[in-house]
Amino acid sequence: MMRKAVSPIWHPFTQHALQPEMTPVARGDGAYLITRDGRRIIDAIASWWVVTHGHCHPPIVHAIQEQAGQLDQVIFAGHTHEPAEQLAAGLLDLVPPTLAHVFFSDSGATSVEVALKMALGYFRNIGEPRTRIAVMQHSYHGDTIGTMSVGARGVFNAAYEPLLFDVAVVPFPAEGFEQATLDALAAICERDRPAAFIVEPLVLGAGGMLMYPVALLREMHRICKASGVLFIADEVMTGWGRTGTLFACEQAGIAPDIACYAKGLTGGAMPLAVTLCSADIFEAHYSTDRRRTFFHSSSYTANPIACAAACANLALWRQPETHARISAVAAAQERSVARFREDERFSDVRRCGTITALDLHADDEGYLADIGPKLQAFFRDSDVLLRPLGHTIYVMPPYCVTAADLEAIYATIDAAVDHVI
Repeated sequence: MMRKAVSPIWHPFTQHALQPEMTPVARGDGAYLITRDGRRIIDAIASWWVVTHGHCHPPIVHAIQEQAGQLDQVIFAGHTHEPAEQLAAGLLDLVPPTLAHVFFSDSGATSVEVALKMALGYFRNIGEPRTRIAVMQHSYHGDTIGTMSVGARGVFNAAYEPLLFDVAVVPFPAEGFEQATLDALAAICERDRPAAFIVEPLVLGAGGMLMYPVALLREMHRICKASGVLFIADEVMTGWGRTGTLFACEQAGIAPDIACYAKGLTGGAMPLAVTLCSADIFEAHYSTDRRRTFFHSSSYTANPIACAAACANLALWRQPETHARISAVAAAQERSVARFREDERFSDVRRCGTITALDLHADDEGYLADIGPKLQAFFRDSDVLLRPLGHTIYVMPPYCVTAADLEAIYATIDAAVDHVI
C-alpha cells in the first residue's frame, strides 16, 4: 500500500495510517505538558496513569540527579546497593506484614510475569505442581505473552493467540450479579485447583475502568484462602492512591499472597516495578538445590537511579499532606463528574477514589468504537490529554491538579460530546 513518509518511530497502541502526526512535548510542569511551540496541555490521564505528584516533581528530580552522579547501574545478581535496600525496607513498612520479600523488575507487565512464575514455582517446589491460573473477565495485565494470557482476549492479542496459554475465567461482577462471580470463583477453585487467582482490585483499568465493590474483593480473597489458591493483586494501576487509599487492597482489609506495584512507584518519573510475596513463597525457592532458584531477571533490575526516585516517592507518601491531597482530589472529582449523572448522553457515571469514568451512548461501543478517535482528536485540539477507551471516557489526573484544571477538563468533555455526536 502507498503511504506518506512517516517517522521511523513506531508508537505504542497507534495506527500510524490514521494518526501520522505525534504531539511534540518539550517538558512537563505539574499537571501540564508543554509542547515545543508552547502549548500547555492538561495531563488528565497522568500520562498513562503513572504520574502521581506531578511532572518533574522537585524532590523526585533532585533524587534522580543526585543518584546519577554516584551509581548509575550495576548488575543486581550477586550485588546490591543502598537505594534498593532503602526502597525494599520502605515498601515493607507500607504493606501487610505477610508480604515479606521484594523482587524488582522494570514495568507493570514484568511484575505480573514475575508473580505468575512465583506462583507456579511455589507449587512445583512444594511438590504439589499446579499449572492453572484463574482470572477475571475483562482484565488487562500487560502485553507480554504471560500477561496477555491472563488478560481479556480480543483484537489486542488475536494475532498472538497461538502463543497464549489457557486460563479459567471468572465473570466480571456486574451490578446485581456479584454472587455469580463468587460462585464461579469457588467452583473454579474446587474443580481446577489453580495455582493462583489474579485480579485488579476494585477497578479494571484498560478493560473500561470497570468498578466493583470492596465487599466483593474481600469475599474473593476469602474464597482463595479457603481453597489454598494464591491471591495475586495486580495493583500496577490501582496502587499509589488511585482508588483513594495507598493500595486498593487496604479498603478490603486483605493481604494478598503476591502484590504487583509499578506506574506510580517512582511518582511516574522512571520505569520501575516490584513484586512482593509472602515468606512461604520465598521459602519454597530457598534451597541448596540450585534447580529451585527463581530464574527471572532483566538487565536493569533494581536500577539505582529508578530506586532513588522511588525512595523519594515513598518519602512523600509518609507526609500527611500527600494523603490529604488524595482525599481532596477524590472529592473534587466527585463534584466535577456529578454534572453528568443525569445526562442522557452518558450511562454508568462512576468514581473510585481519584478515578472517574463515564460511558457515552454511541452507535458502536467497545474499545474500537469509531467515536473514540474522534473524541481524542477533539481533546488534542483543546489542549487536554484524554485518551478514551472506545466509548468510555475517564479522568485520572496527577494529584497536583487544581479545581480550575478539572473544570477545564470536564467542560472539554461536555463540548467534545456535543461536537462528535
